[in-house]
Amino acid sequence: MPNTKSAIKRVKVTRKRTLRNKQLKSALRTAIKKFERALSAGVNVEETRELLRRALRAIDKAVTKGIIHKNTAARKKSRLTRRFNRQAS
Repeated sequence: MPNTKSAIKRVKVTRKRTLRNKQLKSALRTAIKKFERALSAGVNVEETRELLRRALRAIDKAVTKGIIHKNTAARKKSRLTRRFNRQAS
């Protein structure tokens, strides 16, 4: 257990940040899974495009919050877009 006042505060702040990071990472994974499910199920192109847009937006938000690295985000976005383009054409 922390003894000093600043150490106690650090524990509280870390808990809060960890919780926020978990929520954002979970939302990111959910958005990507929804898109992939729609892609494999053969849902109409417009609906799939909207889910892709949401997934890309979730990825961008995760980068701005420091959840994932910008290069990881670029790679994920590229792969999702490529999969969509292959399926749509």
